[in-house]
Amino acid sequence: MTISIRPLRESDLPAADRICRLAFGTFLGLPDPAAFMGDAEFVRTRWAADPTAALAAELDGELVGSNIVTSWGSFGFFGPLTVRPDLWDRGIAGRLLEATMALFDRWGTRHVGLFTFAHSPKHLALYQKFGFWPRFLTPVMARPVAPKPPVPDVITYAGLPESRRGDGLGACRDLTDATYPGLDLEREIRAVHTQGLGDTVLLHADAGLAGFAVCHCGPGSEAGGGACYVKFGAVKPGPDAGAAFDRLLDACEALAGERGLQRMVAGVNVARHDAYRRLLARGYRAWLEGVIMQRPNEPGYCLPDVYVIDDLR
Repeated sequence: MTISIRPLRESDLPAADRICRLAFGTFLGLPDPAAFMGDAEFVRTRWAADPTAALAAELDGELVGSNIVTSWGSFGFFGPLTVRPDLWDRGIAGRLLEATMALFDRWGTRHVGLFTFAHSPKHLALYQKFGFWPRFLTPVMARPVAPKPPVPDVITYAGLPESRRGDGLGACRDLTDATYPGLDLEREIRAVHTQGLGDTVLLHADAGLAGFAVCHCGPGSEAGGGACYVKFGAVKPGPDAGAAFDRLLDACEALAGERGLQRMVAGVNVARHDAYRRLLARGYRAWLEGVIMQRPNEPGYCLPDVYVIDDLR
């Protein structure tokens, strides 16, 4: 086979979305593989966030696979990486990964991660060829939305006057830089806002920004109908981080209630021990588990005293 790797174009998105759903649905053994993810969107939203970071695999002029690469400053991840099921085990995923690693090298990304299926030797072996090593599990957790009053000292990114949004992004950058040097979520915050996917909750304290959470809400986002998905959340490191984390979760749940959503979804790496325990204590329960693989084989910001929500799917 002659496989070519090129940028993923807007005209490719319907086919890339179909392949993504079919690939995951087939692997998971769903009765209707194409129904995977329902009305949630991953390919379109991530392509729109940065079209230059999306890759297509083409065979004889036909799209057969894709991968979306994400840069969060010094940290990056990729996915969904998918190939049409009838062409599995033909080396197409490896070709996409070669181009993916070249992107990270060009950006100077210091640490790279991914979420994959812990029970799949094939997935683990593929990523190990590119220097990724499995570390702790990441459960994707959910709980019903309960009525919650507004949380004091909370505003959303959309609620900021346009003249103050630059300052808001800078405060978020300072907070994540204190968590892991160079970590920067501006791309995600802007993508959620410009695409109308949800909003970013900003939690303030006397000393400034205490935490923030990028939330996808409802159909057409990465959450899907009826759900609020915390794609990323973090609080300022320090002795008050645990209490701030609880308040940040309160604020996310209040946002979900305001929007009439019924289900909260949040993933957290279990190496962040106390953050994981606090989610459990609030009634969050795992409905999907994967393993985080990282390159190099170092913890990054997956540490016991770090209060970060993400799952890298």
